[in-house]
This record gives sequence, structure tokens and C-alpha cells, in this order.
Amino acid sequence: MAGQRSTVQEDIRFRVLRFLEENPEMSQRELAEAVGVSTGSANYVLKALIEKGFVKLGNFKAAEDKRRYAYLLTPKGVAEKTAITQRFLARKMAEFEALKAEIEELRSKTFGDRPQG
Repeated sequence: MAGQRSTVQEDIRFRVLRFLEENPEMSQRELAEAVGVSTGSANYVLKALIEKGFVKLGNFKAAEDKRRYAYLLTPKGVAEKTAITQRFLARKMAEFEALKAEIEELRSKTFGDRPQG
């Protein structure tokens, strides 16, 4: 269970880093909606990423409200995003292969060795 929770947390960090890299001016509310978590959870993840040095805050110069921030990935954050991306892809490819095998097994049990078409 703890392993599954850490995988979910890593997937959330991956999505947050990906969205911030593409849209550093996103508000926490917009980010939370895009990632599919609560605003409080997005805030928690952002604080952790900032503390680890993966994201830094910058003023969003184009905003009328000068209190808005841009969340900028640091070089360390880009490296972390790359590492998470590699793990994410490996995990999803393994899931894909397992699903393909399960589909083939179900097909052979259901349809025998008849060709599909």
C-alpha cells in the first residue's frame, strides 16, 4: 500500500512539474484543477518542490495583480522531471505489456485459436 501511495505521489509531482514547465504562470487553483487534486494538495506539493530546490518563485511580470507568481523549474527541477518521466514511462510500458498479455489470454480463452477479424 505504501508503495502504491508513493507511486501516486510521484505521478502527481510529475504532472505538477510538467504543467509548470509548460505554464509557469498557472495559479495554484488552475494547477490543482489540471492535475486533478485539491488546491490544498497542490499547495503542499508546490511547497515541497520549492523546499527541494526544484521550483523557484518569480513574479509574473505580465499580471495586473503583482502578487501573482510564476513557478519556474530550476535546473535541478528539470533534471528531477526528466528522472520522474523515465520512471513514469517505464511503469506505464510495464502496465501496457501486462494489459496486452491479459487481453491475449482472455481472447484465447474466449475465442480459442480462431483468428480475430
